[in-house]
This record gives sequence, C-alpha cells and structure tokens, in this order.
Amino acid sequence: MAIVRLKPGHVQPVWAGHPWVYAQAIERVEGGATRGAEVSVVDPRGNFLGRGFYSPGSAIPVRLLVRDETTALDTAFFRERFKRAFVARTAFGVGTSPETTGYRVVHAEGDGLPGLIVDRAGDVLVVQFLTFGMKEREALVFEALGQVFQPRAIVDRTPISAAKLENFTAARGVVRGEPITSMSFNERGITYSIPFDLGQKTGFYFDQRELRGRVEMLAKGKRVLDAYSYVGSFGLAAARGGAAEVICIDENAVAVEVGADCAKANGLHTVMHFERGDARRVLQDAHASFDLVVIDPPRLAPSRSARENALFMYAKLAELGCRAVKPGGLLVMCSCSAAVDLAALTRALATGAVRANVDAIVMERAFQGIDHPVPAAFGEGLYLKALIARALPRGAKPFTPPDHDHG
Repeated sequence: MAIVRLKPGHVQPVWAGHPWVYAQAIERVEGGATRGAEVSVVDPRGNFLGRGFYSPGSAIPVRLLVRDETTALDTAFFRERFKRAFVARTAFGVGTSPETTGYRVVHAEGDGLPGLIVDRAGDVLVVQFLTFGMKEREALVFEALGQVFQPRAIVDRTPISAAKLENFTAARGVVRGEPITSMSFNERGITYSIPFDLGQKTGFYFDQRELRGRVEMLAKGKRVLDAYSYVGSFGLAAARGGAAEVICIDENAVAVEVGADCAKANGLHTVMHFERGDARRVLQDAHASFDLVVIDPPRLAPSRSARENALFMYAKLAELGCRAVKPGGLLVMCSCSAAVDLAALTRALATGAVRANVDAIVMERAFQGIDHPVPAAFGEGLYLKALIARALPRGAKPFTPPDHDHG
C-alpha cells in the first residue's frame, strides 16, 4: 500500500480527527499510488494516522475512512457503516415513524464515509458519489445498501460538477431495482412526490426538516412568503401550521408545478399560491406586506474565493427581507454555504437590517438536521445555518454610513 507522508506542522488536525488531508499538507507520496487506490497516511516520523482513497490532483487528495491498519474496505465494511448510521438516527427518532420516511441515511464524513451521500425517500435510495475512490467501489456500495435497507430502487444523482472535479463520469438514473421516475415520502406527516427530472441535490432538502417544524409553529394566522421555495416545503409547513396565506416563489417552473401538486395532495392548496418568478424582485416589491418571510437561497459561496461576494448578496437579501416583513414581523435567513459561518451570516443580517432601518433581533439559531451529523474535528461539515429574527422599527431616520476618517 502506498504511503502519503505529511509535512511537519500539518499533522495536528488529522491526528485530532479531521478527515481531510489537503494537498499542501503532503510532503511526498511513497510507493506509486494510483488514482482511487487505498493509501496510508503517516506523520513525518512514520506514525500511522489513517487510511483513505487517493485522488491525485485534487485539493483534498485523501479523505480518511478508517484510523486503523487492519480493517478491510470491502462490502462488510460498508454494510457495518450503513448499519451504524441507521442506528445513530433511530436513537434520535429518525427512521422510526411512518410520519417521516424521507431523510439522509449517509452523510459522508459525518458517518465515516467521505465521498458518499445517501438519502432515503420511502422505499427508494438516492446516492451521490463525490470522490473517484468511492465511485470505483460503487458495486460494493450498492450491494451493501441492498443488504441493509432492501430498497425498491437505488438512484444515482451524482452532481456532474463533482464528477468533473474528480475526473469520472456520473451515471445518473436508476442503477439498481425497478425502473422509476419519481420518489414519494413523508416528512413530519406531509406527503411529497418528486420527479427525478427535478435537478436539485438528491431531489429534496432533507437538512431543513427541523427548521420547517419551527416555521410551522410560528405561522398561525400569518401571511407568509417562502422565497426560493423549490417545491414549497417551508410554505407547506406554514400552511399546515395555520397560516392565513402562503406565497411560494421559485424560478424553476417544474419545482413550482410539483409544489402546487404537493399542496393539493395534502389539502393545503386553499391558502397556498405558487408562482414562478425572481425571489429578489418579489421581496423588493413586497413593502412590509408579510408577517413571516423565509429566505433560503441556493448556495451563494461554493468556495472560499466566492465568500465576499456571497456576504454582499446575503446582506442585500437581508435588507430586502427586512423591508418585506411588517413591523415586528419575522425573518428566517438561511445559508447552505460552508464558507459562510454563523457569525458572518449574522453580520450580513445586521448590515441588511440597518440599511432597511430596522433592528433585527435574533430569536433563534438553527442548523442542519440530526441526520446530517458532523465530526467534532470537522468544522467544514457544519454547512447549514439559519437565523430567526424579529424586525423591529428603529424609529429613526434612514441610516447613512459615516464618512471614512481620512485624517
């Protein structure tokens, strides 16, 4: 087995449990490692740190799967990891009730399987391969998934962008089981049926389940705007919570149509309106006409280099959201960009609120659901964060930033 030797000064994060070995941390590779091959990672003195699959040319050439030298990375390994992941979720009540049959069953690093995502949608499993090494072992993955979960079908929805980064071809579609074109599942008692030609992630944003529950609790009697709604999952929750009216806005025509169908299937269509449109423009034209606004945009910072522009956009969205809610109304601001942490999102909200001449009082903070676990040493894994804030009038003239002190 080839050996990846780290440079001095780059050992501590990996030793402490961080699963990624960055390219700049590698001193040399000994033994002629090939792409996708299993490699051992050692410190400068040769002390063993872990094993993973090799991705030469990547910014993250190794993602560690095990911390011992003996565990075989075979079907039995994947089967045991899948069982462990499922048991961990059932301990928190996920996967134990017909009320919720859609959730994430494998969350990459959070379940000791970096490079692999698996979502469960009823009796269908949806997978994503994010590294070449994991893709090379797809037969083992499919076999183990079948043994543990007995799905009716397994669907591959690997992002083309991820496959391109790792230099392999994404095989999208049904890869095991019956030919199907959609997935049906329940979330907190709300029924969804989503066609696979709808192109977001694995088909649904399971990571926001808990926050949707909170929105449902807050929505009674309110006029609600679900901006960047996709299939309107926040809006559906608000409607079931007793909202007086719910407007769902998304640019994707198919998502809007699917959302309207879901609303009808759940008997919530009488208070819900789905519109294809630009969420920013709708927010801009709202003029303090909503009691509750949810802003959950697509990922604005796919990399650290895009962070500053993303923060500018979040601040602008926060400003529009603060203007769209009535005095004392609620704004839910979300970010799924790992490069934008909670403090940065909070600053963006504060900036936008000042520009809208309101005080944003953060009432609650939320993160990805418990089926999206994060290793303690892996801060990058906490990608989703949200703020629930009340927008209170400042009772002052519109704020003008002070001139820079050039003295």
